[in-house]
Order: sequence, then C-alpha cells, then structure tokens
Amino acid sequence: MKAKKIISLVLVLALACLALVSCGNDKELSSVSVGVISGPTGVGAVSLMEKAANGETEGKYEFTLAANQEDAKAKFLNGQFDIVAMPTNLASVLSAKGEDIVVLAVNTYGVLYILDATGTVKTLADLAGKTITATGQGSNPEYILKHVLKENGITDVTVNFMDDASAISAGMVSGSIEIAMLPQPVATSTAIQAKAQGKTITPVIDMTAEWDKIADDSALMMGCMVTTQAFINENPDEVNMFLKEYKASIEAVLADVEAAAALCEKHSIIPKAAVAKQAIPKCNLAFVTGEEMKTNLAGYLSVLHAANPASVGGKLPADGFYYTGYEN
Repeated sequence: MKAKKIISLVLVLALACLALVSCGNDKELSSVSVGVISGPTGVGAVSLMEKAANGETEGKYEFTLAANQEDAKAKFLNGQFDIVAMPTNLASVLSAKGEDIVVLAVNTYGVLYILDATGTVKTLADLAGKTITATGQGSNPEYILKHVLKENGITDVTVNFMDDASAISAGMVSGSIEIAMLPQPVATSTAIQAKAQGKTITPVIDMTAEWDKIADDSALMMGCMVTTQAFINENPDEVNMFLKEYKASIEAVLADVEAAAALCEKHSIIPKAAVAKQAIPKCNLAFVTGEEMKTNLAGYLSVLHAANPASVGGKLPADGFYYTGYEN
C-alpha cells in the first residue's frame, strides 16, 4: 500500500513538472503595434493585416495606417508604434541623431520611375536640358536621382520638388507637368488616368535598373521596417514572430497579386484594386534580413554618404543599426 502511494506521488509530481514546462513553452506573446503607410510598405504587409483582422495570426498585432511618412515617424519616436515602415536613409538619419533605431528588414528595393508625356524621353541622356518634377526632397528619391544623373554625366537637368506625389500626378494628367519622377503605385496610377483621358504618359526609365548599372557593390534598398533595441531586448519572441509572419505576408502578395490587390483597396493601401494589380509587380517588394541585409544596405548607405553625407545623417550607422538575430 505504501509503495502504491509513493508511485502515485511520483506520477503527480511528474505531471506537475510537465505542466510547468508546457506553460513555459507557451508563453503568451504581447501585442505589437505596427505602423505602415500607403504604397509599397503597406502592400507587403496587407496579407498579414488581413489575417490579423481575422484573428488568424500566431502573433498579436495592431496595425495602423499612418497619414504620411512624417506622421509615421512621429508616432514611432513618441512610442505609439513598436515597429514602423520608413525609408532606409531616414532610419540612418535618425540613428545619427542618437535615436534608438534598429533595422529589422529591408522590404522594398527601388520603386522610382521617370514618366514622360512629351514622347521625347527614352533614355537618361534624353533628360539633358529638361526639367523633372519629383517628390522626396531630402529623402531617398532626391539622392537617388541626383546620384544617377551625376554618374551618367548629366549635369544640366532642372529638378523641381513638390511635397505631394498626387499633385505631381494630377499635373502630369492635366498637362502642366511634362516629365516627372514618381514612386509606385502613383506612377502606374498616373499612366492609367492619362489613358482614360486619351493621353499618353509613359514610364520610360526604371531608376532601379539605372542604379544597378552604376553601383555594383550595393543594392538600391529604399524601404525598411524598424524598431528599437529596447523593444528587441524586452520582446525578442515578438520581434522574430513578426518577421516570420511579415515574410509570409510578402510571399503571399507576390504569389497572388489579384487577391493582394483587392486587399490593398480594402485596407486603403492603394485606392483602387485595378491600379494595385498593375503596380504590385513594379513595387520591387523584398524581405532581406540578417547579414545579407547588413552588407547590402551598408553598401547603399555608403554610396549615399559619398554623394552627400547629409543624406544619411552625416555619418554611417554602427553595426548595432542592423538586426541580425532573426532565424529564418
């Protein structure tokens, strides 16, 4: 009888230990606040946004579509967003200012196109002596355009910057702007609107292709997802779960563009699914992490720094700027 009691006690203790181990392994993940903006960064996240809304994710996420890049940056800096999308050079500038900022993944390569309404532009050389209207002054677009023009020996181009890409698009459609550099999906939308009015506006130069011709040691990495080292330290499991599900989201978008286009309209990432369907393949969505991201992004930022140190905040980021802890 005594032996039976001992055996029973051992079994109870064993089950209790198993329960404790199970509880330890099933640590509940905290909710992560993620900020995205309309355009490519939102496009890549749209599948995950839909799954999060339907309670179908492993992690817990609260997605917010920021009004614009300045809104996204402000909410990240004041702690409203745990993770946020932003231009790579802006991340570098903030790091140089002493902000706690770590790049988790590069999510877009180049998304810029030169559009022509005159029928006279076919190559970069045709831009000589002309005026280009562009958005993105003080950010990636300005530095990319100026660097590509300079490296091709084109020094007599006038560049007019406007804050609002949609205003540039409207100007092209109305005829007040003849040549412009616009990001996707605005570039595609502009061409579609012009066609509907019987006009021809053609995307004639892919700036990513032009960059690749002159910068063999770097990739044109325009967009990224960032967080803080403090958030990583406190929430390592949440960070890696987000990266796992964000990668799957980008893969889902690329695998079924039509479905992704419908979600872009539903979540206000791109106003019309028809535009999104044409634009998504030109958005150069990517998911680059770890040492590959560190090497290629550092190379890109180095090119920008050599062209204009202010473009990356005056100095190149330290190693801690790049998150290399994600295990695929």
